[in-house]
Amino acid sequence: METRDLKVAGAWEGTPKKIGDDRGLFLEWFKEPAFVRAAGHTLNLAQANCSVSAAGVLRGIHFADVPPGQAKYVTCVKGAVLDVVVDIRVGSPTFGAWDSVLLDDKDRRAIYLPEGLGHAFLSLEDDSTVVYLCSSGYAPEREHGINPLDPEIGIEWPTTSRAGSALEFTLSEKDSSAPSLSEARDSGQLPRYGEVREWIDGATRRQKSVSMSDVKEFGV
Repeated sequence: METRDLKVAGAWEGTPKKIGDDRGLFLEWFKEPAFVRAAGHTLNLAQANCSVSAAGVLRGIHFADVPPGQAKYVTCVKGAVLDVVVDIRVGSPTFGAWDSVLLDDKDRRAIYLPEGLGHAFLSLEDDSTVVYLCSSGYAPEREHGINPLDPEIGIEWPTTSRAGSALEFTLSEKDSSAPSLSEARDSGQLPRYGEVREWIDGATRRQKSVSMSDVKEFGV
């Protein structure tokens, strides 16, 4: 898998190698060694989600309190979505910045978002199916949102579908009434850059400590 860093520090895109013939194709959409090289740590898999959306459905911008936050490794197995990561970490050098990756059933790319970042996507085709691996389980009391149409962030959402027809955005009531980035910051909802870095670095150290314990226990 080839990886490419995104404009938001810590987030990256992965493009798998596809092996195909007249029967179809095969690919490894997640592989731990490649993930560790790009992220610097393993993925603590706690939950796997699947989301199916009609063309024009806009979901997000979603984020979770840190700790523990919720890191996500996302791909689209059917259809196409524009997947967006937003830096909502107060104190980050790139606070308010965003970047996007086209996830579809052609290139089969994936995107990784570590804890503390905002996530959103727009479906570009009916029945677009997104699957994502999560580092922690869903906890409603720790989940928050920012309006994906907030002009302060200025995400450049596509206005045409994969087929070239005009898109009409469809948002949930929760997402459409979500606060702006400034409102979320002023209310104290947003994660802080230093605290996020401390949590991720601490989790990485704990992972390495556990790995070394396993080596000693089994004499590897």
